[in-house]
Amino acid sequence: MTLSTVPYALVVDDDPLIMMDTTGILEDAGFRFYEAMDGDEAKRVLATNWESIVLLFSDVDMPGDTNGFALARHVAERWPTIEIVIASGHVLPKAGEMPEKATFISKPFNKQMVHQHLRNMLPDNKLPEPLKRAV
Repeated sequence: MTLSTVPYALVVDDDPLIMMDTTGILEDAGFRFYEAMDGDEAKRVLATNWESIVLLFSDVDMPGDTNGFALARHVAERWPTIEIVIASGHVLPKAGEMPEKATFISKPFNKQMVHQHLRNMLPDNKLPEPLKRAV
């Protein structure tokens, strides 16, 4: 896979340590990434980079006007080709709160959990090579 074909993920979390951990997990999975500290910043990143992003990985509780559930709905409506993972250690989604195609993962998570989740949810054409090769 050449650098130009390595997929991008957008990671959204207001906790710098969780952001660092999550981007490391996704980098190990074969993604390049953009970062945003809240949903409003994520919308700005998406507005200019949506064509290269195949995955949104977002926390739920963040400052600003857009929480993770609202961000997921925004992405699903405007860019339906972007896959969506929402994560939280405090909030579980209620019926109808997330778009149908979005998936939820509980915090704390680890590399193996996230990688397995991504292998199960991502279509083959969006799966980075390292995840395709992993057992």
